[in-house]
Amino acid sequence: RFAVSVGYWKDPYIQYFVRQAKERKAPEINRGKLACYYARVHGVSYLIKAFLKKTECNCQIVNLGAGMDTLFWRLKDENLLPRKYFEVDFPMIVARKIHNIKSKPPLSKPIMESHSGDSLLIDSHSLDSSRYSIVGADLRFSSDLEEKLKKHNLDIHLPTLLVAECVLVYMTPQQSASLLKWAASTFPVAMFINYEQVNMTDRFGQIMIENLQRRQCNLAGVEVCRSLDSQRERLLLNGWETARAIDMMKVYSFLPQADVKRIEGLEFLDEKELFEQLMQHYCICWASKDSSNL
Repeated sequence: RFAVSVGYWKDPYIQYFVRQAKERKAPEINRGKLACYYARVHGVSYLIKAFLKKTECNCQIVNLGAGMDTLFWRLKDENLLPRKYFEVDFPMIVARKIHNIKSKPPLSKPIMESHSGDSLLIDSHSLDSSRYSIVGADLRFSSDLEEKLKKHNLDIHLPTLLVAECVLVYMTPQQSASLLKWAASTFPVAMFINYEQVNMTDRFGQIMIENLQRRQCNLAGVEVCRSLDSQRERLLLNGWETARAIDMMKVYSFLPQADVKRIEGLEFLDEKELFEQLMQHYCICWASKDSSNL
């Protein structure tokens, strides 16, 4: 929300989900983190739009652990909605998001505009329209997840994009493997995008883990975040045909440099080294399986 308010990228919807924080962070953390968010938003968005283009939007997106994400509304604004867009998170998070959607017309209106057919199905832990669904489920139990998604018209024969941003790292390696295996075996044509930590065995990574532990935040799946290779291997070992992984410094170098220069001018950063270290400890991985040669 803060990054959007100072102009790193445009998101007219985040204000309806997240309150503006009062305090500002220390400049080097602030600037480094914001540029990392900027690279994450643009990097993930680039892959999502490439998938939508390849499938000509004749596909579905499943956003795993979506939280207060606003992607559905932004895609609708760009006329890039897939056939159906699903979000999954814990029931408590979903209930909060549904409350916001129901009480804020700029959020509910786009759902109604894209809806056709019977009246909307809505209760405290799920909302189902013809183009957007939000489901309360625990990603550690894929059979329960599949059952709930199918109830909301998940079509396993449609090309499917699954997105997980800082989600798998909170599950044990066995649990995330089971989720990845389920996705790879369920959809004949699919892509999986994963954004999370990497290079976590070095000193910088250890300090990140210690800082999180001090805030009672345990990264149960951190052992898979050893390296780009370990990230790729996890995908390949769980049924995906191809897998790639690059750190965020690499992503940052691929972004349109005119816009990178613009955001670098928003706030002064003299701690370049700290910023680069931070960017080298996050990555985007993507995997695919493709029975119809898309």
